[in-house]
Amino acid sequence: MKRPSTRGWLVLAGVLWLGVIVTGLVTLARYSFTPGVAQAMVARWPEGTPLTRQAGRPVLVMLAHPKCPCTRASVAELQALMAHADGRADAFVLFMRPEGLEDGWEQGELWRAAASIPGVTVLKDPGGVEAKRFGATTSGHVVLYGADGHLRFSGGLTVARGHVGDSPGRTALERVLREGGEGRDTPVYGCALEDPPTTATR
Repeated sequence: MKRPSTRGWLVLAGVLWLGVIVTGLVTLARYSFTPGVAQAMVARWPEGTPLTRQAGRPVLVMLAHPKCPCTRASVAELQALMAHADGRADAFVLFMRPEGLEDGWEQGELWRAAASIPGVTVLKDPGGVEAKRFGATTSGHVVLYGADGHLRFSGGLTVARGHVGDSPGRTALERVLREGGEGRDTPVYGCALEDPPTTATR
């Protein structure tokens, strides 16, 4: 039996390597475009939340995990949203801190990025209490409540995990803030708040 030539082995190795690359790209794309678990809808401004809501002002709240790499894009989209909002709404970003971690653990790169956005107040959410109160299960989940305290939008600001650019969520929110009414809900792309990323360590 004729043994494969060196060139034949190289071709075979190349085909196998290409297959590995394609499989990896497909897996990555599938992950990027897979949204988090569907969020719960909290139709009215939740009772018991320490967040202040000024009379006659819409309020936007983003619930986030401080170590979720996907949330960088959500914070960037929030910055773009607030730049177009012209002060029409008060905004909060709440970074959860899992039980047992020291105070200040959540104040990293994403905290600083969110805190630099004009009109945004950044707060800690020990144990994810507020995330549960607002029905959030995925990092980057945004809710907007109107001046009457009714939910106007619930969803994400990106079209994929870590993707920066125009999205149905940001477009819907901008329209609601500009014209009133309600915006359609959109999927949230990010890490699970109750199942933190592997980088979420002490």
